[in-house]
Amino acid sequence: MEDDLTDSTSVSVSTYLVEYKYNEYSIQIIRWILKAINVWPRPTDISIIEKIRSDFAIFVCYFLIISIMIPTGLSILIDSQQSNDDKLLSVGPFTFWLIAMMNYSCLLMHVDDIHDCVEHVKADWRIIRRCEDRRVMLKSAKIGRFIAGFCAVFMHSGVFSYNIVQGLSKVILHVGNSTVAVRALPYPFYIKILNAHVSPTYELVFFVQCLSSFVVNCVTVATCGLAAVLVMHACGQMKIMISWLENFMDDKNEEKTSISMRQRFAIIVNHHLRILSFVSRTEKIMNIICLVELIGCTMHICLLGYYCIMDFIHDNHQSILSHSMVLSSITFNIFIFCYIGEILSDQGEQIGKSAYMTNWYLLPGKTAQGLILIILRSNAGIKITAGKIVQLSFSTFGDVIKSALAYLNILRTVLLT
Repeated sequence: MEDDLTDSTSVSVSTYLVEYKYNEYSIQIIRWILKAINVWPRPTDISIIEKIRSDFAIFVCYFLIISIMIPTGLSILIDSQQSNDDKLLSVGPFTFWLIAMMNYSCLLMHVDDIHDCVEHVKADWRIIRRCEDRRVMLKSAKIGRFIAGFCAVFMHSGVFSYNIVQGLSKVILHVGNSTVAVRALPYPFYIKILNAHVSPTYELVFFVQCLSSFVVNCVTVATCGLAAVLVMHACGQMKIMISWLENFMDDKNEEKTSISMRQRFAIIVNHHLRILSFVSRTEKIMNIICLVELIGCTMHICLLGYYCIMDFIHDNHQSILSHSMVLSSITFNIFIFCYIGEILSDQGEQIGKSAYMTNWYLLPGKTAQGLILIILRSNAGIKITAGKIVQLSFSTFGDVIKSALAYLNILRTVLLT
């Protein structure tokens, strides 16, 4: 008896360790990114000291974002020494930081929803027992993990390479009737706040701007990576449900199976409801963020394209390289949002098709009616939207690129002719 109890305990412990390992694998990267900007859900038993530390970290993140926005905004509005081209160069960083602050606020407002999604993922790893189904979940988790990690590397390398290139370059500063070549800052800084062109003020401002860039990049990567991890998990659950539907009619003889057809159908329906609930919560977290990203990426692709044209005209090879890398990062960012929206919609449609392709007409009346309801619900569509206005898909990505190029053409026509 004691041996049986020991074996049962060891099996349950090993099962728990496997579930923990898989769950940890699926959310590890996004947890690192969210913890870097203090958006990861707090434990319920957090101490007062930890809560104060967490609130202070959020304050520091906001301070670092605002520390770039205010000097950049003042240089655009007040600095009379800047030309129109210089002010237009300042618009890009200002709006990028503004969008990051809006997205950061959205993430903080939805911390509880993020917690619910993380717990949902953990519960799914616990509920799914079959090895084949876990392999499907693991494959989807690998894709989500890869997208989040690649987005982090791509975005950080693009922006920090821009910072380094700008820090190594020189700018011409007009002082009275003379001109002086001074070290450039990555982002505009209103000189009347601090004279950032002399040491050690330059080093301090440069460090703050790089630190602020890190926070803003983490916000951008967090929004993209979180969407990728959650949506890919939902797609994995849909693939599992599709396999269940395809095998639903394989064994109609209830004596040959320990689970009756009605019970199997109840499991499928319950799993479908769990998927819909998870996608709805993900949509709640992401829809405003996706709208902000959609508008912001359209504008930034336009502006960065114009910056590359200006760099080419002025034969500024260093800036062309750095602006091109940032442009690639932002284009990749909006592509990922549209990509995950597209595959989520495709998987949702596949559920309806798989349900229809079963021999549902051979089922008992009530069971067949339930299967028809799954088909009808799948036809309604499972999707991620931008502000509940635009569905994210490959066609949306094409519209973003076409709109950005149209605005770029207008900007080039107005300012370069």
